[in-house]
Amino acid sequence: MAPDTQRTLVHLLRHGEVYNPEGILYGRRDGFHLSELGQQMAQRVADVVGDRDIVHIRTSPLERARETGAPLAQARGLEMVVDERVIESTNMFEGISFGEGAKTLLKRPGLWRHLYNPFKPSWGEPYEHMAARMMAAVYDARDASRGHEAVIVSHQLPIWTTRLHLENKSFVHDPRKRQCTLCSLTTLHFDGDELTRVSFSEPAGDLIPVKDKNAPFSAGGAPAEKRP
Repeated sequence: MAPDTQRTLVHLLRHGEVYNPEGILYGRRDGFHLSELGQQMAQRVADVVGDRDIVHIRTSPLERARETGAPLAQARGLEMVVDERVIESTNMFEGISFGEGAKTLLKRPGLWRHLYNPFKPSWGEPYEHMAARMMAAVYDARDASRGHEAVIVSHQLPIWTTRLHLENKSFVHDPRKRQCTLCSLTTLHFDGDELTRVSFSEPAGDLIPVKDKNAPFSAGGAPAEKRP
């Protein structure tokens, strides 16, 4: 057996820009699709990596993730596997506009009770649970593409939490400092079952508006005052 037949890449692909003119934290809500720019980002990913040895694609069930994976699946002639384990995290603040940042919380004291433990976090799905479900999907994707490449289309926080887990770093972090931009690839390099390194690339990086680079969620079509 050739020595490189067990070298497998699993790419964690964040979805593209979402049409979200009200700038709300959409979380797991239905009805949030890619914007026109988001569709361009998804096509850019397909154009950049569509000739790679990708043999397996799985995606979050949410519309924005499936729409992001569709051009790549078409380019590779693959059927996407919908996987609930790579869905967005739960969040008690879902549906709220964070365009004004901390001012939103100051105006709504009923939300304060969810902020008591940033280590869990107390406002949403525990980081450990998120990392565990994502890693289970990663291992299945790795096993389905041994010696080749796989893509998992997911969301910023699940992808970033997975990276923190793999790099043995604290889950507590500043959302503005996540290295997980729209349509970016966080690539896990495996030699057999062993993870050897994690790399990062931005095939659609030039399409991302500068002001949106560090946003914790996407608000395509929203005016400046409603953007996160």
